[in-house]
Amino acid sequence: MQFEPRDQFQQRQKKLEQIQALGYEAYPREFRWTDTPRALVEKHGEKPAAELEAEKQEVRAAGRLVSLRPMGKVAFAHLQGSGKRIQIYVKKDVVGERGFKLFHLLDLGDLIGVRGHLFRTKSNELSIWVEELTFLAKALLPLPEKWHGLTDVELRYRQRYLDLIANDDSRQVFVARARIIQELRRFFDSRGYIEVETPMMHSIPGGAAARPFVTHHNALDIDLYLRIAPELYLKRLTVGGFDRVYEINRNFRNEGISTQHNPEFTMLEFYEAYSNYRDLMDMNEELFRLLAMSVSGSTLVKYGEHELDFSKIERLTMREAIAKYWPAGAGAVPTEGELRAAGGPRAAVERYNQWAKETNAPYAASKGVLKDGEWTGLLFETIAEDKLIQPTILHDFPTDISPLSKQKPEDPSLTERFEIYVAGMEVANGFSELNDPAEQERRFLAQMAQGGEEVPKQLDVDYIRALCHGMPPTAGEGIGIDRLTMLLTDSPSIRDVILFPLLRPEPRQDSAAGAQGA
Repeated sequence: MQFEPRDQFQQRQKKLEQIQALGYEAYPREFRWTDTPRALVEKHGEKPAAELEAEKQEVRAAGRLVSLRPMGKVAFAHLQGSGKRIQIYVKKDVVGERGFKLFHLLDLGDLIGVRGHLFRTKSNELSIWVEELTFLAKALLPLPEKWHGLTDVELRYRQRYLDLIANDDSRQVFVARARIIQELRRFFDSRGYIEVETPMMHSIPGGAAARPFVTHHNALDIDLYLRIAPELYLKRLTVGGFDRVYEINRNFRNEGISTQHNPEFTMLEFYEAYSNYRDLMDMNEELFRLLAMSVSGSTLVKYGEHELDFSKIERLTMREAIAKYWPAGAGAVPTEGELRAAGGPRAAVERYNQWAKETNAPYAASKGVLKDGEWTGLLFETIAEDKLIQPTILHDFPTDISPLSKQKPEDPSLTERFEIYVAGMEVANGFSELNDPAEQERRFLAQMAQGGEEVPKQLDVDYIRALCHGMPPTAGEGIGIDRLTMLLTDSPSIRDVILFPLLRPEPRQDSAAGAQGA
């Protein structure tokens, strides 16, 4: 008989009361285990029955029941833990009357502990011969239908705990994410970097062009902004003598949601004194290769329909990328000279847009009056960005779209800035840091004069003051950990690699049982 979720909740509640009547705690405080189901399978999965019988080593394991098969005075079930499952064999004569009654009050999803020894059944399946059962927790709500192949994307994101129970692939994504962060720490720690923490609430938003989240501090009666980037604080530390510094940080940007964007995201940001952007470009080639090897076991990584090769990273200037991916039939390919000349980038955009209009290609839409460098950036985003599938370092950005980076001495219209693109996504942004306080103040003021919700409304005077004390030549970079995890785990959406992505609130429910039925 199939019960509705509310009925199942009530039925399971009654079973919990019966379990208590047998003398078991409803919510015991501990279980001393020796092995997880995953460890048992990995350590003993290849051992023959004779060897297991000879060892007869006692094991204690705990986990969630994911199958139940009673057969008279014996029963089989599967216990899942750490993403793997192992069969358990329960015999009435061994566990006793009370233990066998407990087993028959268990439901799928319940948590139990078992003590026993390993053996192989007649079908040769590795199993635990249970000598003692311990009740650990009742799943008052049932697992969703077809939970073992949970495909409801909304449910997977909203109730990630069910996704992790049902889908080992999802679990492995987050194991890989943890490994990526461990490897990043190991990489930078071994190079003499110091990990720090900087404020997440700022009195002035800065470090990136983004619309911030605003909150209010009651005691001080001031508005504060959730961090959009830690950049300006980390560079203050460089002024203070932390020559190599990094932070793995949560950033918050009040922007749209897409397969590549979540309003709350994680970045690694680091700064190295006495270096420039070319030093970081060289270091990134080593870093990305090591990460691919650590997580995937190879520099060749599958992502969707592509095979990404992290053994080499192509380098292109932004102007070279525009020329390389300029569409055939869109008129003359813009030259380096045209893109450098006053009015040249706009003319190239107009030429491209005329072709796009005729062919229904993506249109390079501008917002308001743009400077030459902004036209160049718009042209790159329209025609080249999504073509950068293989790992690519895109460098030499226009000064007009790089307010925090140093200009190139031989061409002041460009800065010593780079971004790393993989599978058409930007995953890193770095540059030779601007450390001239007068020039930095001028650029901040010019940025503020443009207006808009994505630029600061006031000058960060303290940051300028810090620069006035002298910041050494420094290179800095931010790497998006969420997007990097997407690439190294073949995950198509950023929501697949964030444990609890932002979603619209659910309709209000009266109880957990009601929510399960929604």
